[in-house]
Amino acid sequence: MARPCAVVGIGQTDYRRRLEVSLEGLVRWAALEALEDAGLTFADIDAVVIGKAPDLLEGVMMPELSLADALGAVGKPIHRVHTAGSVGAATAISGVTMVESGRYDRVLVVCYEKQSEGNATWALSGGKSGGQGAGGTFAPWIRSYIRRSGAPEHIGWQVAVKDRRNALRNPHAHLRIPDISVEKVKESPMLWEPLHFLESCPSSDGAAAVVLASEDVARKGPAKPAWVVAHAKRSEYASFPGRDPVRPRAGVECAEALYRKAGVTDPLRQIDCAELYVPFSWYEPMWLEGHLLAAPGEGWKLTDSGATELGGSFPVNPSGGVLSSNPIGASGLVRCLEAARQVRGTAGEHQVEGAKVALGHAYGGAAQYFAMWLVSSELQPAFA
Repeated sequence: MARPCAVVGIGQTDYRRRLEVSLEGLVRWAALEALEDAGLTFADIDAVVIGKAPDLLEGVMMPELSLADALGAVGKPIHRVHTAGSVGAATAISGVTMVESGRYDRVLVVCYEKQSEGNATWALSGGKSGGQGAGGTFAPWIRSYIRRSGAPEHIGWQVAVKDRRNALRNPHAHLRIPDISVEKVKESPMLWEPLHFLESCPSSDGAAAVVLASEDVARKGPAKPAWVVAHAKRSEYASFPGRDPVRPRAGVECAEALYRKAGVTDPLRQIDCAELYVPFSWYEPMWLEGHLLAAPGEGWKLTDSGATELGGSFPVNPSGGVLSSNPIGASGLVRCLEAARQVRGTAGEHQVEGAKVALGHAYGGAAQYFAMWLVSSELQPAFA
């Protein structure tokens, strides 16, 4: 049996177009906040796990070595995780398994990206010019989803407005647009049909960190823990005969494994809110369906009904999500820590009232890597 594991400390930088700090300063900013929240110091940490997107984004190879000193990891185990855009959530899960194994009692997880010091499109194109970028990859699949589901064109605009408005409640968020509206989104430049400029994520600098701990440590901590009750990772090839990139099988299986482990049988009812990795607005309804929160063709209807609004029955991305802040290597961890903030009741102005169980999610690559966790205010939540 795996030991219980909890989030006992949370830290994050602001997310901005450019943060005038070094890489060392960036990761230390988040790590020190997480340690302070946990009532611990670097000396108390047994192991460190660091995650980020491809090294080409900043051109710094093997950053786990150059950042070890800044993270208090000298003489301690330090692990590196990389699973493209899902890396933040995958790194968090790697830290959880280290605690669950019984080998470590306190693990520091840190993820970051400094996009201002690199060229993401060039890097994601394998260091080649003329790359189509992430939006160019996903737009055809979004068009396929629209055709298959019959979704009206305003759904993407609606998601963009919702998440931007939520971001106004989050002081860490990168994009803060007070006058955001459906008309403003609709009139913004078209980037990759049907995606407009304001339906797309920004390029952000930023870092995030969590301290994970065993049950004994968590119960002695100064703050309320967020218990990790289930986690799952799945992946598939980017291209193979019969692959469905609109509803990747790995994403479905990841959700199935997560809910099965937690004992969740009706996720839309039994989970109170979700932080989904939505870098382009249409991925909200697509992942609602792809992760079994809505039936095929029904995700957009859930969005259209207002259920995913902050005050709705199933709030999605109350923090503003990836649409509002996107330090790629950290974005998945931000989803996970924001879910933890919800069940701890520390999300401030974007707190979901009464949240006890929350979903953190990330995907990466050509929608081929998936990582998810469920966190709860209770160690053993009862899913009636």
